[in-house]
Amino acid sequence: MKKTIDIIRAAKAAAPILASASPEQKNLALEKIARRLILEQDNILRSNAEDIEASRGRLGPVMIDRLSLNPQRIVGMAKGIREVMELPDPVGKVLARVERPNGLIIEKTSFPLGVIAIIYESRPNVTSDAAVLALKSGNASVLRGGKEAFRSNAAIVDAIHLGLADAGLPPELVGFVEDTDRSSARELMTASGFIDLLIPRGGAGLIRSCVENATVPCIETGTGICHVYVDASANQGMALDIIENAKTSRPSVCNAEEVLLVNRSIAPEFLPALHLRLCEEREKRGLTPVELRLDPEAAAIIPGTAAGEKDFDTEFLDYILAVKIVGDVTEAIEHIAQHSTGHSDAILTQDPSAADRFTRLVDSAAVYVNVSTRFTDGGEFGLGCEMGISTQKLHARGPMGLQELNTYKYIVRGNGQIR
Repeated sequence: MKKTIDIIRAAKAAAPILASASPEQKNLALEKIARRLILEQDNILRSNAEDIEASRGRLGPVMIDRLSLNPQRIVGMAKGIREVMELPDPVGKVLARVERPNGLIIEKTSFPLGVIAIIYESRPNVTSDAAVLALKSGNASVLRGGKEAFRSNAAIVDAIHLGLADAGLPPELVGFVEDTDRSSARELMTASGFIDLLIPRGGAGLIRSCVENATVPCIETGTGICHVYVDASANQGMALDIIENAKTSRPSVCNAEEVLLVNRSIAPEFLPALHLRLCEEREKRGLTPVELRLDPEAAAIIPGTAAGEKDFDTEFLDYILAVKIVGDVTEAIEHIAQHSTGHSDAILTQDPSAADRFTRLVDSAAVYVNVSTRFTDGGEFGLGCEMGISTQKLHARGPMGLQELNTYKYIVRGNGQIR
């Protein structure tokens, strides 16, 4: 097993190769990697099956789904790589140009960060997403996945390394940490001078650990206590469709709805329809019903579980939805301000003034009007895939694509000027 510090140092040494690579060279590497993922899918799926078998009894069905790969998901990973290939190369882009009275020409120019480390949990597709976004943006990467997906991640990295070799590039450009002990995560957090940016993708504990302990620059990502507010003027049929999608299409992901806020004036009509849709009808269709955790007002209207003290501050990642009745859009905004993690929040309304107030005052990375929160995703935003979803404001916010993986430098040209 390679030492983590040796993997970090090798990535740092290899990074200049990518910084100077042409867009055509990088796209060739991405195409070779996409092909290798398909060619190596039997090995990837076999490794994934071993991870799933080892996790049975320890992970619930929702988290097993988060871990699982199949041929369609691998094809989706390759498709995401090819979508990244089609995006403009960010490296060397002139962001601003100024010509000074003394003749100096100053260009603010996009440039790779250098080495990006990613610590992530459960989802093996993050391995390819992170590697190819780093490559396209001119960065070397060091990947450190969770132990529950170790075999899957290792098989995907093997395919990536084969693709790099096919393109004539060294494997050190995509480093893979083989040590799943917590000490390896700490090494990444404290590798000052080697790691230029650390991105944690996972649960609240992982993100908090990185933010609190990292001595390298760190992006806070992911934890999603996502709200949907149903306004008095909402189209209720559309609202039920959006809520079911936001909660049940894939409850294990960070853009799934966790909290529903309902305007008091429509609650007696809307909440019974909600219970029918999410609980009774889903159970009749053989689908997992949603457990509704209700505040006292909602509990007086429909059956469910009484909401506990922490239920409006919990990322359930499961078929559980906290429900609260509010008086108006202002009260909904106030609740979100107190409980949101700044990820994705939505209003369902036919009232333009309510929509305008919500979008101006809800301080989250993605704010939706009459749309499911499930769209907060790099692919859905046209980024090909994503490195993570930043819930902070500097230097990136929302789905992180190629632009967010570059910094900039000032290139100044002159003709002998002195000051």
